[in-house]
Amino acid sequence: QVQLVESGGGSVQTGASLRLSCALSGGFVGTYAMGWFRQAPGKGREFVAAADWNGRNTGYADSIKGRFTTSRDNAKNTVYLQMNSLKPEDTAVYYCAADLWGTGEMTMSPYDYWGQGTQVTVSS
Repeated sequence: QVQLVESGGGSVQTGASLRLSCALSGGFVGTYAMGWFRQAPGKGREFVAAADWNGRNTGYADSIKGRFTTSRDNAKNTVYLQMNSLKPEDTAVYYCAADLWGTGEMTMSPYDYWGQGTQVTVSS
């Protein structure tokens, strides 16, 4: 059974950086498209970033483009979301998700496995 565990969230000030990690167990991250989504208080879950199963193609939401970068380390079976120049509107619970042999879709439905989420809070 595939499990995803996020870490790296925290409380920071505007302009700071954080790196989220998502460790995959029960499978090999190099065969999964990995997506990042977030959910702010009182709002629906929204797409942030994704990479296809081999990590060669990535996509980003317009709101974070140029500030966030997703990457992976196959040897550690882990994917990352590097978040720079954080803004208060980035405050949310961040989730990683996995889709076997996927293409890195921006919608939630293709992803079969989800982590428990990690809280990111950005204060002004």
